Amino acid sequence: MTAIDPKLRKALTGISGIFVTPFDAQDKIAPARLKPIVDRAIAAGVHILVANGNTGEFYGLTTAEAETMVHAAAELLAGRAPLLAGVGRSINDACALARASRAAGASALMVHQPPDPFVSPRGVVAYVQRIAEAGDGLPLMLYLRNDGIGLDTIEKLCALEGVAGVKWACPTPLRLAEAIRRGSPGIVWVGGLAEVWAPPLWAVGARGFTSGLINVWPAHSIAIHAALEAGDYERANQLIGVMAPFEEIRAEEQNGTNVTGVKAALQMMGEDCGPTRPPSAWPLTDKQAARLRQTMTSWGLVGTSRQVA
Repeated sequence: MTAIDPKLRKALTGISGIFVTPFDAQDKIAPARLKPIVDRAIAAGVHILVANGNTGEFYGLTTAEAETMVHAAAELLAGRAPLLAGVGRSINDACALARASRAAGASALMVHQPPDPFVSPRGVVAYVQRIAEAGDGLPLMLYLRNDGIGLDTIEKLCALEGVAGVKWACPTPLRLAEAIRRGSPGIVWVGGLAEVWAPPLWAVGARGFTSGLINVWPAHSIAIHAALEAGDYERANQLIGVMAPFEEIRAEEQNGTNVTGVKAALQMMGEDCGPTRPPSAWPLTDKQAARLRQTMTSWGLVGTSRQVA
């Protein structure tokens, strides 16, 4: 565990908004298309923005593209909000991206959990140690999507120099509660399963949550966060119910439409960020697209003046 700036700590307990990676018609990254998305998120009050997260199709990017995206994100943010930069894949790619993220001015690194089929618990510890060295003092947020590495290993990871927090992206709130109990003092625990899982994870000690919804409707995410901060779980769940159809579309095809739903929604709003890359599903089916348009219209984001909450 490492010391963390109080302002960054506060931001991490807010909403971590993971923006998409735009592509042009030639399948080249087109970072400039992010500008209205970033501006809208900041205007709504999103606390920290994330480049190279899963909503940003991290595993569909080359390392060079990911480096370009973190530099572009920093330029678009221009210091208006902290920047959390995703790093991962092979250890050498992860370290290269950590160095590039530090050079770009990122506030912290989000370490994707290694997807290698032969991951060992002690190997994950060594992986994070190497990335911490490459980050040269940048705080690390562990992005934990599989708690099968065990609570003993999670406890060791939290004790590493450089590790400041954990984004818990597992639907296991009771296991999270035990991890928090065993974790090092000062670790920031964040709900990593977006708005839908924010209430149960918040209830056991996580603070803040990740969000892909912020690409299209950041004010709604902010309203959910405000309700949770006030301890108003009923209000939070009502607001989550409003966005549930959007999340249901994103969860289809084994979550293969997760980013597809977001990019399709942006297209409907007139903010085309291109398609998703395989193996993500693209485009939505006619049935999915019709449901999404109906949802976006009911929110006032398509066809009428936009709502703010």
